[in-house]
Amino acid sequence: MDRRNKVISRRGVLLAGGASIALTAMAQPTQAGITRKMSAGPEAPGKRAELAEQAIVQRHVRTLWGQSGMRLGALVWPSSLLDQSFVRWCYWWQAHLLDCAVDAAYRTRTPERIDRVVALARGILTRNLTGWTNRYYDDMSWLVLALERADRLLGVRFGAAIGDLRAALIEGWNPIVGAVPWRSGDDFYNTPAIGPTGIAMARLGELPRARQLADFLYTRLRDTDSGLILDGVHEPGARVDRTVHTYSQGVTIGLETELAVRTGESSHRSRVAALVAATADRLTDAGVIAAASGNDSGLFMGILARYLAEAALALGDTTAANIVHASARAAWENRAEVDGLPLFGPDWARAVAVPEAPGTLPPLTHSSAASSANLSRDLSVQLSGWMLLEADYQLTAAGR
Repeated sequence: MDRRNKVISRRGVLLAGGASIALTAMAQPTQAGITRKMSAGPEAPGKRAELAEQAIVQRHVRTLWGQSGMRLGALVWPSSLLDQSFVRWCYWWQAHLLDCAVDAAYRTRTPERIDRVVALARGILTRNLTGWTNRYYDDMSWLVLALERADRLLGVRFGAAIGDLRAALIEGWNPIVGAVPWRSGDDFYNTPAIGPTGIAMARLGELPRARQLADFLYTRLRDTDSGLILDGVHEPGARVDRTVHTYSQGVTIGLETELAVRTGESSHRSRVAALVAATADRLTDAGVIAAASGNDSGLFMGILARYLAEAALALGDTTAANIVHASARAAWENRAEVDGLPLFGPDWARAVAVPEAPGTLPPLTHSSAASSANLSRDLSVQLSGWMLLEADYQLTAAGR
């Protein structure tokens, strides 16, 4: 099942049909500030991550409903007043925005960055309307991972949030299948839910459950020919969706890395090495992570980069580190700049094209209409770029 289609049908998050949205005075880029293509530049990895952070903060992060202590990310840029009102809701994108904000605060701790982490978490809680939880186990696992990192790395805690999310994930466990489904009441047991739930279970001390989820992915969803992890399986019936996403490799690498570190069992280390090698062989081009598109899939590349970096840092996997570094170089070299800040495309291996002059940015769409220019309006695509550059910085800072 294509997660890109799921987001439109399940929550109405994105506009269908490639409809463009009028620019607001706040969001419109200046004509003089648009640059067609930039060279690699002398910036160090930390500076590149900082510029990616600034781009999203300036273009996407907005106050929620006039509440100064609450913020969220507008789903598109340039954005309309409707976008900035957060009528449309995409929980898991906001969870990744929060996780990237944690990355930035951990890279260089400042009061402003800590305040942003707090404001984003409060914004998610308020806009979600039902507390910290919802029906989707992938969504909740991403948020609990971001909140756990905020606690562990920054000392920023949000009351019962982690406990509430942990309880919801455990409540969703199907003991007959031995996994959590995509959402409450669903028969689809997919890697996008099982992988991050397993990582969360490992970090929250539920190692037996984390092991069971890792074994489920390895025995039920691993393609023995390619060595890659498939999308999911419907139970009962064992009908497998054989779609392969970069996202699925990333969360599986992340889960096996957690178990390798926490249990010391060589089998998990071996699984990481094999999956990283298969990913390098089949899901990269000249070492650069394969392109996705917009919508939900815009996050897939960044998620893979995050957990490749985890494997490189925790297990010393040089192939994983090389993929992150190659992808970061490509994404930076192929970026465009708007008002001095980077704009990334869904394909890190191709240049992002913007008009030379006159005029401003063309109408960017959620369809394939902008594919030739490698353009996207989606927050998800820009978050992937930011996540990648934070991962590249972490590896460089650690000498990997």
